[in-house]
Amino acid sequence: MSLPKGLKQTEKKLKTQAFLLAKKYYKLVHQPQQKKEFIPGKSRINYSGRFYNEKELINLIDSSFDFWLTAGPYTEKFEKLLAEKIGVKYCCFVNSGSSANLLAVMALTSPLLRDRQLCSKDEVITVAAGFPTTVTPIIQTGAIPVFVDITIPQYNIDVKMLQKALSKKTKAVIVAHTLGNPFDIDKVVAFCKKHNLWLIEDNCDSLGSIYKNRSTGSFGDIATSSFYPPHHITTGEGGAVYTNNPVLNRIILSLRDWGRDCFCPSGKDNTCKKRFSQQLGQLPFGYDHKYTYSHFGYNLKATDLQASIGCAQLEKLDSFARARRNNWQILYDGLKNLEEFFILPQPQKDSKPSWFGFMLTVRQNAPFSRDDIVRYLEQNNIQTRMLFAGNFLRQPAFDRMRKQKNTYKIIGKLKNTDIIMNNSFWLGVYPGLNKPMLDFIIKKIRRFSRR
Repeated sequence: MSLPKGLKQTEKKLKTQAFLLAKKYYKLVHQPQQKKEFIPGKSRINYSGRFYNEKELINLIDSSFDFWLTAGPYTEKFEKLLAEKIGVKYCCFVNSGSSANLLAVMALTSPLLRDRQLCSKDEVITVAAGFPTTVTPIIQTGAIPVFVDITIPQYNIDVKMLQKALSKKTKAVIVAHTLGNPFDIDKVVAFCKKHNLWLIEDNCDSLGSIYKNRSTGSFGDIATSSFYPPHHITTGEGGAVYTNNPVLNRIILSLRDWGRDCFCPSGKDNTCKKRFSQQLGQLPFGYDHKYTYSHFGYNLKATDLQASIGCAQLEKLDSFARARRNNWQILYDGLKNLEEFFILPQPQKDSKPSWFGFMLTVRQNAPFSRDDIVRYLEQNNIQTRMLFAGNFLRQPAFDRMRKQKNTYKIIGKLKNTDIIMNNSFWLGVYPGLNKPMLDFIIKKIRRFSRR
């Protein structure tokens, strides 16, 4: 919106005043909450949470003044910055990490991919140990998930099982970097290239992780992120899909935006210069390209308000990653002499994880169970988490599928997957944790283990 010169100066002055007030409000209201005194045993130690300063509030107010209620200038900026950070060409901001995974898998079903199109009853290799929305889109497309086991103590896909999982129907591999720890990318990528398979890299728990000097999320044909508050950066609700493939990018944008064939950004018309001069499908010649649909799509856009927060958060990603690595190392050093009771996590070779959490697996011969120590820690105000669904195949959602034939396949016995379901839990390492909090966690685990 263009204003006369005098009004423009007034607008700038009012904005400056609003931003100064936002900064004061942050220092008065929000900052004391983030720097609240830690009282051992009384203060809650969360596994994760939002971590921010006045910059997020200022961006949010700035975006609200523009009153973009859908994607707009901040979205364009956030997508560009995120793509540059990861090292990919294209990025698509969406309303959640789960939607990002849905778009990533659905993109493979596009007829534009011809003989590489993912069809009903095709197979996709994955793991059962993780978050359900890595697996759910495979099932929703009518494809067959093929489950292989994970390794301990990396908690990622067992690459030795990939060849056993391969069949003539295999079209793709979709796996996550568990808790920020990269999977064996070289071997997974080599396997996919050898057999002409798509690789979807679920990067939702590992933004900022590095493998051989490259960011995770830059290796797959498609990769995804989540920006839910516990994640490495947050936009509240939000996620992203990114790729280096221009065809996949066009499919992803189409599916995100109702399935339309038109690729005009919001508020713009006739980018292709053929809006009324094409004949597609069985529509009449010249039918409005903005209302022509080449896919069965959705509306999964996020808002500019969310993107404005993401822009401020992205500036902090490197410092967040350093804090997570530091906190993880403090826990590791403080607990490494308890290996008679616990299997401690190990990073993937040649990687520099931006850890999402610190995993502990209680050994089978330990004098206590996972449930015993989890209850003890929670009673002492230390928040814990399981590795998400544990073994997803044992969840109630799978009750119906177990009764049906040819809906999924299991390669091997998923022994380690069941071990983490029964014996593993994880603790937080997010930037909101300080040394006294981490020392208290270590002290309580040591006391419980030695008593």
